[in-house]
Amino acid sequence: MNMYEIVEDYLKNGKVGAIATVISRNGSAPRDVGAKMFVGEDGKIYGSIGGGNLEHGVYKQAISTMGTEKPKMIHIRMDSEEVASDGMICGGDIDVFLEPVHEKNLKLYSRLGELKRMGLNGVLVTQFNGEKYLKTAVEENTEISGDDISEDDKKAFLKHIRSTDLHFEDGVIIESLHIAPLLYVFGAGHVSQFISKVAKMVGFYVVIIDDREEFANEERFPDADEVLVESFYDVFNHLNFTGNEYIVIVTRGHQFDRDVLIESLKKDTKYVGMIGSRRKVKMVLKHMKEIGLDPKAVDNVYSPIGLSINAETPQEIAVSIVGELVKVRRS
Repeated sequence: MNMYEIVEDYLKNGKVGAIATVISRNGSAPRDVGAKMFVGEDGKIYGSIGGGNLEHGVYKQAISTMGTEKPKMIHIRMDSEEVASDGMICGGDIDVFLEPVHEKNLKLYSRLGELKRMGLNGVLVTQFNGEKYLKTAVEENTEISGDDISEDDKKAFLKHIRSTDLHFEDGVIIESLHIAPLLYVFGAGHVSQFISKVAKMVGFYVVIIDDREEFANEERFPDADEVLVESFYDVFNHLNFTGNEYIVIVTRGHQFDRDVLIESLKKDTKYVGMIGSRRKVKMVLKHMKEIGLDPKAVDNVYSPIGLSINAETPQEIAVSIVGELVKVRRS
C-alpha cells in the first residue's frame, strides 16, 4: 500500500493521524525534501523523515497535532543538542510541515490512493498562510478533489506535474503525484530475482520480462509489480516509454542481450544497462554502432552494469545494479 492508501484505510475505520513532510533542507540532513512520515492515532509509524531523535521529536508533536484542525511548521536544527545527542552528525537544518488528517479528508485521500494505483498523473497542492489551509489534488485532466481552486491556479500548479522534487514557495507546497520509476528487467534468472526484490525496496515499479513461463512467474517473483511472458523482441511493441524508464538486460544468452539492447537503444529511456564481461560488452557496443544505432545512445549504455564493488554472488550483483539505478535516479 502507498502512504495515501494507508491514510485512507485509517480514515475509513474512523481513526485519525498526522502527516509530516520535509519541505526544505539547508545543509546536511538524513532525508531529502519530500520525505514523509504518517503517524496513526494508534501510534504506528509509516515512512520516515530521518530516524533518531529528529524523528522522535516530530513523532511527539504529531501525536498532539491529531486533535487539532490546523497544521504547523517545525524548524529543526540538526546540530541542536536534542537531535545530535543520538549520534547524528548532520550539520544542516530542515523544515517539517505537520498536518492533521481527519474523516473530512477521506474523499481526498481516497482519490489520491486511486491515482497512485492507476498510475495517473497530477499534483497535490497544500496552501497555508495564517488562517488559510487548503489541500487540493489536481489531475492532469484538470479534475480536482479536495478544496476548490481557480482555473488559473490549476494551470499554474500543473506545470509541476513532471517534477520529481517537492516545490515550496510562499506558503504553497506542490508535490507531483508521479508514479514510481519504471524498471524493465529483461531475463528471469537468479540475478533478476534479487534485482526485483532490492529494486522494489528502494521504490521502483518492477516489470520482469522473459519468454519462459517456468521462470517468469509470480511464484519466483513475488515482489515484482508485473511479470510478462513474451518474446524479448515482440514485447517492445506494447511497453510504455516516456524517457524516464530504466532497462536492465540480464537475459540467459548473448544473442538475447544483443537483441534487447538493439530495441532498447531505439527508445527514449533514463537508463540502459547490460550485464557481461568487458570483452563481450566491447564487441556488442561496437556492433551497435556498425548497424547504425545512435553512437551517443550506445556510449550511454551502462555496461558492464552496476557499481564497482567486486560483486560475485547473485545477491551482491543485484545490490551493485540497483545501487547504480539509485545513483542515476538521484543525479
